[in-house]
Amino acid sequence: MSLDHVAAKPHERLATALSAELAEVNTLIRVRMASKHAPRIPEVTAHLVEAGGKRLRPMLTLAAARMCGYDGPFHVHLAATVEFIHTATLLHDDVVDESGQRRGRPTANLLWDNKSSVLVGDYLFARSFQLMVETGSLRVLDILANASATIAEGEVLQLSAARDLRTDEAIYLQIVRGKTAALFSAATEVGGVIANAEESVIRSLFDYGDALGIAFQIVDDLLDYQGDSKATGKNVGDDFRERKLTLPVIKAVAKAEATERAFWSRVIERGKQEDGDLEHAISLLNHHGALEETRQDALTWSANAKAALQALPASDLRDMLTDLADYVVARLS
Repeated sequence: MSLDHVAAKPHERLATALSAELAEVNTLIRVRMASKHAPRIPEVTAHLVEAGGKRLRPMLTLAAARMCGYDGPFHVHLAATVEFIHTATLLHDDVVDESGQRRGRPTANLLWDNKSSVLVGDYLFARSFQLMVETGSLRVLDILANASATIAEGEVLQLSAARDLRTDEAIYLQIVRGKTAALFSAATEVGGVIANAEESVIRSLFDYGDALGIAFQIVDDLLDYQGDSKATGKNVGDDFRERKLTLPVIKAVAKAEATERAFWSRVIERGKQEDGDLEHAISLLNHHGALEETRQDALTWSANAKAALQALPASDLRDMLTDLADYVVARLS
């Protein structure tokens, strides 16, 4: 199934359906990323915020709120909050990973410096908390504050686990739930909370975001070994070169015999990589079926996301979110 065949790209259909609210979100983002005293803040923020991102997480919040019948103004605040948290984490991630490219463009830390990226990220986190407080909902504040802490916790866990061959699939899932899925699930959950939806509906929205985020990250990790760099905006093998122990490698290591494990120890744990190592790594992944198993895991989480939506009333937006879960894994084709 090619991307062109997947229901005209559901995130674009979502953007059209939510265009009025998205325009309000974009306006609010521009207003709140301004700084009277530090012009570098909007410069750095605009480089990332206006770099052609899909606004996927804010759209999840807007869609969830609308599906639950919300007619107030604060879903816009929450959508902007989610985007600010996401942007802050990207700025910090690029410093931690020493990345030079994101979405096919130079990273902020490359164009400016690490100090600017870290401090502007901090500013956006602060702005996000100002926005969520304005909703007047302590529960919303609790959800998004917890998500922010979980994201940071996941990133720190990854620091110690990503280069340790003892890392198993349970730890990997804990990392992914932290660094990626936590914001997806918070984005959908707060949409239901702000609309005062029934608890069963709020739980289903959380489950959808959680499963979608996990599928999204698994696909990203898989594309690092078999993706198209023009389509993904990053080079094939970046995770390998950065010695990240992602799901395909974890699966291969679990099946490795002694010489293979020695190879993984050299390239991942000790970081002694040589010409041809990436190609050998990919051959081992294929030999043990690790890439196909990872693909099946992504499909399972996509199916979990779609199943969670069945608790919500039928609507065009629910159909789009269902298609979105398919679209995330269709990137593998």
